[in-house]
This record gives sequence, C-alpha cells and structure tokens, in this order.
Amino acid sequence: MSLVSKNPYTEKVEATLEEHTKEEVEDILARAYKAFPLWRDITFTDRARVMRAFAHVLEKDKEHYASIATKEMGRTITAAISEIEKCVKCICFYADNAEKFLADESIETEASISKVIYQPLGTVLAIMPWNFPFWQVIRFLAPALMAGNTAILKHASNVSGCAEAILDALRKAGLPEGVFENIKLAGGKILELLDDERIVAVTITGSEKAGGQVAERAGKNIKKVVLELGGSDPFIVCGDADLSKIISEATGARLQNAGQTCIAAKRFIVHESLYKEFVDKLKISFENVTLGDPMDKNTILGPLATKSMRDEIAGLVEDAKNLGAQIVTGGSIPKMTGFFYLPTIVLGVTPMMRMYYEETFGPVAVVFPFKSFDEAVLIANDTRYGLGASVWTNDMQLADKFTKAISAGAVFVNSIVKSDQRLPFGGIKKSGYGRELSSHGIKEFTNIKTLYIA
Repeated sequence: MSLVSKNPYTEKVEATLEEHTKEEVEDILARAYKAFPLWRDITFTDRARVMRAFAHVLEKDKEHYASIATKEMGRTITAAISEIEKCVKCICFYADNAEKFLADESIETEASISKVIYQPLGTVLAIMPWNFPFWQVIRFLAPALMAGNTAILKHASNVSGCAEAILDALRKAGLPEGVFENIKLAGGKILELLDDERIVAVTITGSEKAGGQVAERAGKNIKKVVLELGGSDPFIVCGDADLSKIISEATGARLQNAGQTCIAAKRFIVHESLYKEFVDKLKISFENVTLGDPMDKNTILGPLATKSMRDEIAGLVEDAKNLGAQIVTGGSIPKMTGFFYLPTIVLGVTPMMRMYYEETFGPVAVVFPFKSFDEAVLIANDTRYGLGASVWTNDMQLADKFTKAISAGAVFVNSIVKSDQRLPFGGIKKSGYGRELSSHGIKEFTNIKTLYIA
C-alpha cells in the first residue's frame, strides 16, 4: 500500500511513499531495541549535545522544513515557520532542564536512605497527527529522548514528508542509529506493534476513536499510554469584557491553522449584554480574513488538510442548518481550487444537532448567549471533551470561580489556550489522560522507582 501526500491547495500529489514491509518493520524494531541500553547509559550532557545540534539544524533551515508542512497539509508558511521556531525552543528547553527534572528526590523516612529515582522505560511508540506535523512530534520526542528512551514514530500518512524530514534532521545532528526511527504504515496496522514486547509504551495524539483503539490494545498488553485527543474548548466572554480587545483574539483562537487544532476555541459563550455586539463584530472580522495560497506570507487562512476533512465540516454545518440553526456568515465551500471552507459563524445550535457535541475541526464558530455564571458553566461543561478553556473578564474573583468550575486540563484567563513547553499539557474526559510538556511530561515515560535502604 502507498502513503500519498496531496497538496491541499493545488490538490496535486506531492509525494508517494511505499509502506514498510514486515521485514523492514522487524529491522526498525530491532534497531530501536538494540539502541536503547546504549542511549540510556550515556550522560545527560551527551544527550543534550545531540539535541541542541538537532535544534540548530531545524533553526538553520526553518523555511525549508516549514515549506514541507505547508505543501503537505496546508498550514500557512508564516505559521509553519513559527511552528519550527517553537520546536527549537522545546528541544533546547529539555536539553537544558532534563537532568534537573529527573534528578533523584530524597524523601525523609525512618530509613537511612529513601528516595525516588527516574529511569527510562525503553522504546516508546508515538502515533502522531497531521495538524501540527513538527510540533506534535517534537513535544513528545524531546523529553522522551532526553529521558533516555528510544522512539519509533508512526506519523499521519499525509505528512510522511515531515516525518522523513525530522528523521533526516536528527541524523544530521548525529543521533545514533536506532534511537529514533520513522515507520511507514497505514493506520490500522500500527496496532499490531503494541503486541510486540519491544514496545514498552505508546503515546497518541489524534481522534477520540483512534485513542480508544490504541488504549484498548495497549491495555490488553499492560502498556503505559498517554492520550491527547479531541477538544471542544469554550471561550467565555463575561459582561465586563472589552470587545475591542477580544474580537481579534477570538478570530485567531478559532481560525488558527484553519481551525484544525484540538485547543482552538470552538464554542463562544457570551454574556447576553454583549452577545449581539460580539456576533456582529466577529462576523466583520471573519469576512475580512484572507483565503489563499498558504505559501504566500500574506495569507491568513489556508485550506483544510484533506478533502475529507473539508467535507466533514461542511456536513456538520449542513446538519445544523437543516435542524434550524442560523448561519451568520460563511457556511459554504468557496469556488476555488483547494480544500477551503469559508469562515463560518453558527447561532442557535441545540443538542439535537451533531455540532453541539462533536468536535468542529475547521473554521466554524458556534456562539451561545448566557445570563448567569451557572448557565455559562453548564454550557461550557456540556461536552464529552475537557482539554482547554479560556475566560475573558477583568474580575479576577469571577475568573477564579470559572477556573475551579470548568472541567478541563487547562484554563486560560484573558488569553487564548496554547501549549507551552514550560507548562503541562493534556485533558480529561474524552480528551484523554496523561500529560505532555513541562517536568510532568518528561516523567510520563520513566520508571518512577522507590529506593529504600534501612
């Protein structure tokens, strides 16, 4: 079977790669397994030297690497360059801090020595998505490698070029053979790898369905799992908020990466006193967004990554419209080459509509009015997801009430939700479990071992 990468702007095939054969898969597993004890036993200093060289390779040719992402999944070139720069910061962060994060922790007990030590597990399988084809990999890879693990990446088929580019950059940086491997397989076949004892753990960023399948197979084999899945993040605008400062943030929060991000604001919950003004201003902002060639640095909104993703969003909007929702702007596929969908605002969404509960992975904003704090919280939490949320208010006591009441892995006040290597990232409910980034992320794939000497 071939893995096809199609340019979502030109609709032409960028690359076709052949799947690895069973023999090639066995070679990849064997190399990673063999490399683990050698990589585990070198010093943090030596690991950090390789990782800093990796960061340098990416930084030096960031426009080249960014262009691969743009051509494969439609991310605007400006955003793709920023993504590479963010990867560089994350790599350097773990190169600088891994030894401190994983230092032995002494615990006072009646023993002469009692402490906690952190040791790498072995070869970790990473199943990664296409929407941030470099960042999603790096935020797992940098801490996993600095902790002393080896890694095998199964990237989304439509960004196989990005996967190959990451491997090539690591080789240029001097990473020893087998420490990081890129495996080319169709989605369903990757589950079989979880039956192999040489894979000790797995992390997946993806859909709720895919996460469930991976967790089930890993659970059957008693293997550690980290799940970073979907999100339907609320963006709560309180009555004292300043809309002149919020509309641009709201636009960016919903339309970043053409709306294809798990932490994008998807449900805008606005106090009734500001509701009409918010909708009117958001409409103007959405209609002023420039659609076009993602390689053009002036383009704000690129195409969706695939035709199927575009058609899925169109189907969600059509379902809501047929059941009585109001389309304020957008709501259609523009007549132009590429997998574009117009920036869309939908009002009057009810639980009868798919859009109420399903994740809208595209440039579609749903807006709800609310009267009271309790009503806002009820709407915000009425979702099976729990990844992030943002609250916009000048009343810090009210903000504190919201942060405690909202069911999510992160709540941002007067800021859009974002990932930062210094802060833990992950969700609850159907958004998954486990954490990436920060000191918490690097410990996910370590053996947290107790040492007790009487």
